[in-house]
Amino acid sequence: MNFLQAIILGIIQGLTEFLPISSTAHLRIIPALLGWQDPGAAFTAVIQFGTLVAVFIYFRRDIAAMIKGLLSGIGSGKPLQNRDAQLAWMIVIGTIPVVVLGVLFKKSIENEWRSLYVIAGSMIALALVLMLAEILTRRRVARGQTLKTMEKLSWKDGLLTGCAQAVALIPGSSRSGTTITGGLFVGMNRETAARFSFLLSLPSVLAAGVFELIKQRHELLSTEAGTVSLIIATVISGIVGYASIAFLLNYLKKHTTYLFIIYRIVLGCILLALLANGVLQPN
Repeated sequence: MNFLQAIILGIIQGLTEFLPISSTAHLRIIPALLGWQDPGAAFTAVIQFGTLVAVFIYFRRDIAAMIKGLLSGIGSGKPLQNRDAQLAWMIVIGTIPVVVLGVLFKKSIENEWRSLYVIAGSMIALALVLMLAEILTRRRVARGQTLKTMEKLSWKDGLLTGCAQAVALIPGSSRSGTTITGGLFVGMNRETAARFSFLLSLPSVLAAGVFELIKQRHELLSTEAGTVSLIIATVISGIVGYASIAFLLNYLKKHTTYLFIIYRIVLGCILLALLANGVLQPN
């Protein structure tokens, strides 16, 4: 991988990690279209450190409050003493499904599930599920039902959204896409669903990145050029990712997710057409 490729992959990761259109899909599709080698699951997991830092910086006050509440609650023997502590434990509980399933299906995730057929199918299928969530949200609003904010989230909401996050283990699903979908299904407003989605991603993305970096360090850091490329892609993904977070949260205050739904369906259909005509190979 040369430096230009690293820059482009970093931009792709930063743009698509938080938008509900799947960063893994784009990091798999665009190199294939350009005739580049698949960067691989390990490379993808490690450059997520950049977008992870973007989440930490953007939500630094929320994260600091949750950590303070968590530690204070543990120290006082009252772990659920305030709302910040409760949100922190919700994120911990919501992370369990993706960790368990990620370990169980790790080999499939890194190999056969990276097929472009799987990616195209999941992009279309999960777009339709998100559309269903949008329809349900519109009906709730029409009935005069108040949509949930962060202050109103329940333990059930956190766990169900965590289960939705586990679906993102299928390449092409989109971590933010599945968790926002889960959030809408349990009654969150769009901005809250996105905000909770980003915070929920912190433990699993951190764990996946550290694990892959340790496991694949000899391959990823085998050359000076490879190491520099990895650093470049990671830094750029963080810068672009921060802008993506700000954009999506502001966008969802006044808009639905239909723009992303249409994009996913169109891209998935184009990908299937390219595969059917032999322009791209599935693996």
